Amino acid sequence: MAILSMADAIQQFVSKSKLKNGLASVQIEDLWKEIMGVTISKYTDKIQLVNETLYVTTSVAALKNELLYQRDVIKTQLNEKLGKPLIKNVVIK
Repeated sequence: MAILSMADAIQQFVSKSKLKNGLASVQIEDLWKEIMGVTISKYTDKIQLVNETLYVTTSVAALKNELLYQRDVIKTQLNEKLGKPLIKNVVIK
């Protein structure tokens, strides 16, 4: 039986559990503010990762329209910051 560090043990546990998407969602919310800026994140109502799809909800029509045009850029930037391709699609609601 191999001896694991605490970090390795936690990482293995998270990768095999259902917590993986929840932790990724929290990480994405923090990255959203960093990438999109304070103003856009202020008018974003909800950010949710379900399976490999990121759902972004806003009630501001102009922002919704702008985000629709930026979906590929958003996906690329978030995946780069996450260090792995977690997001396959971005849906703006």
